[in-house]
Amino acid sequence: MTPEQLGHAWLDAFNRHDVDALVALYADDCTHTSPKLRVQRPETGGKLVGKAALHGWWADAMKRLPGLRYEGFAVTAQGDRVVLEYWRHAPNEAPMPVSESFDVEGGRIVRSRVYHG
Repeated sequence: MTPEQLGHAWLDAFNRHDVDALVALYADDCTHTSPKLRVQRPETGGKLVGKAALHGWWADAMKRLPGLRYEGFAVTAQGDRVVLEYWRHAPNEAPMPVSESFDVEGGRIVRSRVYHG
């Protein structure tokens, strides 16, 4: 899978709320940072490490927000980096512009970072 395909696969898995498929795109020792983590789980300092932590985070999000979806409008890939741009649509919230970057090694995401607009 190319980095660009990985970006599209990520958006697809997220919007199907397929947490297992989503986490399968990550390396075992991956890291994920997000402003939402800082708010929802302040004890993390905004950072998760490892697939199990990611699985728990997204499974909880999908349960709390069954209508959550991302409307992707750009997937840019070059070398070992992918940048996704999308609108975050959550129930009872205004759409939020988001940019997310992935560092990719061996066909898996090793680092992901989320930026909110």
